[in-house]
Amino acid sequence: MPATILVINGPNLNNLGKRDASLYGTKTLADIQNDISAKATELGVDAKFFQSNHEGSIVDFIQESSSGASGVILNAGALTQVGYSILDALLDSGLPFIEVHLSNIHAREKFRQESVFAGKAIGQMAGFGPSGYIYALDHLATVINS
Repeated sequence: MPATILVINGPNLNNLGKRDASLYGTKTLADIQNDISAKATELGVDAKFFQSNHEGSIVDFIQESSSGASGVILNAGALTQVGYSILDALLDSGLPFIEVHLSNIHAREKFRQESVFAGKAIGQMAGFGPSGYIYALDHLATVINS
């Protein structure tokens, strides 16, 4: 049975394709998920997707889904700086996780440059647009299969 990787997207990422294209690109979340699914098939892993604008819903998803998963890709969006309950759920799960951001958060407003996840993630992809998810998936699949 192939490993399952949870791909979690936080607030406002459901509006991709309508947001500032110079920061977030033109792809919709569905487009990105299709790209991830294709790459997951190529790598021999399954991707399970979840998006919510509500922190508690993300925590619930991690708690409910982590026992059947091997890793997590997280784009916490606007919860990046404050999502301590998400971090706790990830740490409780014991799963390796990679943090993804479409834009380079380190080149943006000061408040966006901090992440509660960065110190515990196995890596962070920021500023690579939708390709960041693919890079994260590729690396996470390697970590899981080694």
